[in-house]
Amino acid sequence: MSNSPADSALVRACRGLDVPHTPVWFMRQAGRSLPEYHKVRQGIPMLESCRRPDLVAEITLQPVRRHNVDAAILYSDIVVPLAAAGIDLDIVPGTGPVVAEPVRTADDVARLRPLEPGAVDYVAESVRLLLAELGATPLIGFAGAPFTLASYLIEGGPSRNYLKTKAMMYGDPQLWHQLCSRLADITLTFLRVQAGAGVSAVQLFDSWAGALSEADYREYALPHSAAVLGGLADAGVPRIHFGVGTGMLLEAMGEAGADVVGVDWRTPLDRAAQIVGPDHSLQGNLDPAVLFAPWEVVEREARRVLEQGKAARGHVFNLGHGVLPETDPDVLTRLVELIHSA
Repeated sequence: MSNSPADSALVRACRGLDVPHTPVWFMRQAGRSLPEYHKVRQGIPMLESCRRPDLVAEITLQPVRRHNVDAAILYSDIVVPLAAAGIDLDIVPGTGPVVAEPVRTADDVARLRPLEPGAVDYVAESVRLLLAELGATPLIGFAGAPFTLASYLIEGGPSRNYLKTKAMMYGDPQLWHQLCSRLADITLTFLRVQAGAGVSAVQLFDSWAGALSEADYREYALPHSAAVLGGLADAGVPRIHFGVGTGMLLEAMGEAGADVVGVDWRTPLDRAAQIVGPDHSLQGNLDPAVLFAPWEVVEREARRVLEQGKAARGHVFNLGHGVLPETDPDVLTRLVELIHSA
């Protein structure tokens, strides 16, 4: 194996090639679980921190230095491209993204303009800074999937039951598809900027797709995720697709065009491998809450995930969702050592 990100354990596992060890990284590894993150972010609003390449690079590097994970993931937020495309929104501490004027009508959708690559030049600059520091460690780019972005825009913020989202989806499918088509274009542009700047892989987060039945996912969400993932087919980087509560959607999510399907903690990886078939690698899927148990439990559960992951074409070890803010960073470091030595 060469000493290049393109031939790293992460990229090889994503492509189903042999690896020296199971690669491991953690969703939300850069952030609230790290004291060094709180120190560097002090007094700086979330969106501003995502627009400052020096800060993005530092925060992205922190977990790589501390945990020795096999990949960095670009520090950003799924609403960054929406803000860059002119949506008035803010990331409110303790709440999440809040949209000033929710998108509910045809006029609202018409106001949603395309994302100009130059509007996120700070993202490309962040990637360039990181590549200079990371060496052989791959950098993962990321973006939110159209369904999840649409949910935020329509609800105006996080939601429990997606009533307004589903009201548009079922009540005005034509408007829904217009909105999601625009969001797919924005997301694709955002990811192509990252791929063009040199990331080694990308992940499309459909955080809220688990709110849909399989039939509704196929009709209202899959075409737009497929437009994003398909639009990256010539980018030359593995594509990872992840959602929460998506056990019933894994087959359909695999069909959307990703190389790797992320699996939350609810579905065992050996079962997920049967569902998505031999053409996809898997990522996941330790329950983030397990990290609060005694170490012998963490070790037992991690070994179970590793064993079940062998059923897949390739396996990238991760949690079944993001690192919880209260997680002890030392447990994550120890977990990486365990995965590398297993």
